[in-house]
Amino acid sequence: MRIISICPSNTELLHYLGLTSELIGVDDFSDWPKDIEKLPRLGPDLSIDMDKLQSLEPDLVLASLSVPGMEKNIEELERRSIPHVIYNPQSLTDIQNDLLDLGKRTNKMAEAKKVTEWMKNEINQYEKISNSIKDRKKVYFEWWPKPIFTPGKVNWLTEIAYLAGGENLFQDVELASVQTSWEDVVHRKPEIIGMVWVGVKTDKMQISHIQKREGWDHLEADLRTEIFKLEESLFCRPSPRLIIGMKRLAALIHPNDFPVFLPEEEESYIKKLQVT
Repeated sequence: MRIISICPSNTELLHYLGLTSELIGVDDFSDWPKDIEKLPRLGPDLSIDMDKLQSLEPDLVLASLSVPGMEKNIEELERRSIPHVIYNPQSLTDIQNDLLDLGKRTNKMAEAKKVTEWMKNEINQYEKISNSIKDRKKVYFEWWPKPIFTPGKVNWLTEIAYLAGGENLFQDVELASVQTSWEDVVHRKPEIIGMVWVGVKTDKMQISHIQKREGWDHLEADLRTEIFKLEESLFCRPSPRLIIGMKRLAALIHPNDFPVFLPEEEESYIKKLQVT
């Protein structure tokens, strides 16, 4: 089967199902797994080169609505009658449903069921620990610094925060993405700040950027607020890799309650899940 993915999260879904070898093209931002490095690139996920995509003659294109602006890709796929599927997950359950749908379309239902069961088991394990934690940390995820954007209630990071023994600072806002101000953030008194700027590599983010803001001294002195740089790939993409992000966040904010985070185990997880 000739498959194209035009956003990173969908590329990751394919890898979890053992379908990486059937990929014939990806968007510019797909960067995992390493096996895709030499594949044809079709442009940024918000500006896909549809002529190039069509020339590859795919049997199936995995499209997404996870980022505003992706609608135009879907409109063009429909106009050209290119076979495609659209995913727009907002929760960990949505991601599991997308895996099962993709497994059905690609004759990989055994793999899909195994991955979703793994996700459910990990979620249940962490939920049990999380439910026993009394000192639940207030977590502020910063998606973008200026203007400030952060996830609201209708986003998987609200679930991830809870499973990691915390609570999303903006879980009271019934939106997937919230534009707010630094003053509002300070007023809400975050105990943990996770810098996870969309489209920016972790090593390019500087903690000093936040430490220079008015009110940081108050957060540091009164609440002992901590700042962590988090990987976009483990927190901002709706794929099973969010489970790895959950493990990382939990070990960061409650190291005495949750298992140690071992990033090198990610690929071994996948190998165990894939049915050969």
